[in-house]
Amino acid sequence: MHLDLRDTAVRVRRGVYTSRMRWESLAEWDRYLVRVHAFALTRPEAVFSHESAAALWGLPLFGHPRDIHIFDARRARSLRYGDVVAHTSVDTRSSRMVDGIRTTTITDTALDLIRCLSPAFALAVTDAALRSHPHDVSLEALRSIAADQKNARGRARIPWVLDRADGRSESVGESVSRAVIEWCGFPAPELQQSHVVGGRTYRSDFSWPDAQLIGESDGWAKYGEEVGEATRAIRAEKARENALSRAGWTLVRWDLAAALRGSDLRDALAGAGLRPVRRPDTARLLAIGHNPRSR
Repeated sequence: MHLDLRDTAVRVRRGVYTSRMRWESLAEWDRYLVRVHAFALTRPEAVFSHESAAALWGLPLFGHPRDIHIFDARRARSLRYGDVVAHTSVDTRSSRMVDGIRTTTITDTALDLIRCLSPAFALAVTDAALRSHPHDVSLEALRSIAADQKNARGRARIPWVLDRADGRSESVGESVSRAVIEWCGFPAPELQQSHVVGGRTYRSDFSWPDAQLIGESDGWAKYGEEVGEATRAIRAEKARENALSRAGWTLVRWDLAAALRGSDLRDALAGAGLRPVRRPDTARLLAIGHNPRSR
């Protein structure tokens, strides 16, 4: 095994270390997952919740969450010690083992995060839960569990998210974009529609048939990591755009950063001819990406 003498150890948790070079190469959400695993090594009996459970379930995180979250039904009240928040609740919680670590169920995890995240991020978490775990999560189950819960914190956020959650959204960018599109006052788009052009079928992230408009929420992950694969995907995407344009569709693209800024996505859609059908929700647009729970 080759050892890089420039590498040093970084402490993740007391008694738990990892390679500094490997640590610094990780995305923020992956660093957080390492922190969760490190805590599990020191407290194997812990039941993880909130963002910590989301990391284990593979649900989206937004930046690097500040705290490790665990659920402890034995406590009379929730408390914080260091970077750990131990939650309790008047409502019962079920748990599951994920990769040998005990965590709240994915339905409880989603509902906990709906209560405390911004609406756009809560929608992204719920969409991802529905998409990636269809046998464990359904809107009916989420609504049923939420209706039985006595916890009043964040309760008012739940109906908005569950009324809009849709497992057809394939990325955080698409989920956040749907929220921004609504808050800008634009009509609701059709999701993942098929368009047959010249005997070939193309699918769109968003479409407004009455306006002959297609919207695409871009992310580099869709193009793959290999240079050759990315080149082929980009060429195929260009051919797709040309075919749809010849069929009379206008295509507009944006990325997650544009959606989080709000005004960039609004201007892109308005510039392509889409017109609002209601007044914008200015307050929510100003707080799209606000997340004090992350660093």
